Amino acid sequence: MFRNLIPQLKDNYHVIAPDLPGFGNSDAPGHRDFAYTFDNLAETMQGFIDRLALKRFAIYIFDYGSPVGLRLAMRNPEKITGIISQNGNAYEEGLSKEWDPIQKYWRDPSQANRDALRDFVSEKATRFQYHEGVADASLIAPETYMLDQRLLDRPGNIDIQLDLVRDYRTNVALYPRFHEYFKKYQPKTLLVWGNRDPYFLPAGAKAYLKDLPAAKLKFYDTGHFALETHAEEIGTEIIAFMATLPE
Repeated sequence: MFRNLIPQLKDNYHVIAPDLPGFGNSDAPGHRDFAYTFDNLAETMQGFIDRLALKRFAIYIFDYGSPVGLRLAMRNPEKITGIISQNGNAYEEGLSKEWDPIQKYWRDPSQANRDALRDFVSEKATRFQYHEGVADASLIAPETYMLDQRLLDRPGNIDIQLDLVRDYRTNVALYPRFHEYFKKYQPKTLLVWGNRDPYFLPAGAKAYLKDLPAAKLKFYDTGHFALETHAEEIGTEIIAFMATLPE
């Protein structure tokens, strides 16, 4: 995900890009052996921060990383020098109609509603996530979503993902606490947003400005995975933003 961004930042910054439990190269214990909740993901990442003895850092939050990162920010306000949110939703205004069947599952976590979401990690759904809202599909490198799909197709992964989908409701419930954190600490914030994201609407980006009026907001004409099409432009914004942060 960050393969085109990290080279832009590496000469001036120490970049750390861990995979969450159940994703990428991190361990993915079965869903009966590890409780896949966002609280637990954040707890694991807190252990990572503590093990590396990180004292001060900016965070880049995106999709599932947003509620994880904002939990960490609330827990470690003295460590956060800045926040970069790339389609990292924290407001109900940002939730699109694509969330309707998921919210139905939140209201009624029945087996039938769970089974209705099993295509959530299908090849068709993964390709949709990468391509929807992208003006020039040739910019989407096929190895990215193909590699994602290989990992998503691992045995037992569907239940891991459905557990996280069910628990996402806890993130929405935490939105008011995220907003209070923003209001109290006023972290320096850069918002870089694909304006045709099918999941997290531009209204969710604009909503940040209610609590963080000094934040910088920049929209890009692309979809959910904005780094796939606009890594260079976003990298330029991040470099300029990082130069304004405290040591």
